Amino acid sequence: MFLGHHAVALGAKRIAPRTSLGTLLAAATLLDLIWPILLLLGAEHVRIDPGNTRLTPLDFYDYPITHSLALVVVWSIAFGIGYWLLRRDARGSVIVALAVLSHWVLDFVSHRPDLPLWPGGPKAGLGMWQSVPMTVVVEFALFITGIAIYLRTTKARDRVGSIALWVLIVFLALIYIAHVASPPPPSWQAVAWTALAAWIFVPWAAWIDRHREARA
Repeated sequence: MFLGHHAVALGAKRIAPRTSLGTLLAAATLLDLIWPILLLLGAEHVRIDPGNTRLTPLDFYDYPITHSLALVVVWSIAFGIGYWLLRRDARGSVIVALAVLSHWVLDFVSHRPDLPLWPGGPKAGLGMWQSVPMTVVVEFALFITGIAIYLRTTKARDRVGSIALWVLIVFLALIYIAHVASPPPPSWQAVAWTALAAWIFVPWAAWIDRHREARA
């Protein structure tokens, strides 16, 4: 998923209002933020395999560090503890930990059985990506729901808080549409370098959140 992970961050603001949207987004997309780094380091691997699923030509055949359930639990706990040490916010710590874990749950729904339960263990996945229409409908439904929750939870303090948010929303939607409509990438290296660009959304979301405040 792509939009679905961002939807989790937006929706989580309602139950963790003191936590920055940037932090929530970092948590919800953490696995995909780390993944391209490990690809470039040679610690995990992906290959271009057109027809692997109807939505994506990527074959995620080796990514146990970032996407095995056992280590995702470890990432979740570590992120939650790290946030608590920085902020001393118990509720926020639990929510960011669950946001990290939600990534595997949403990927489990989307991916074919390529998500290891533990490194070297059996692999799982429900394969929603085998249906492009279903995937697009589900992703946009989650994204719109997350946006609606965030808008009901916060309000803009100034024009930046409004404009920057909508620019981000439109940008994410366009990226997703381009991904669905684009031909297979030329190489796994191109995939890794492109995926690294997702890091920009974390400070962008934090900047937006600083220009918004909780509704009464």
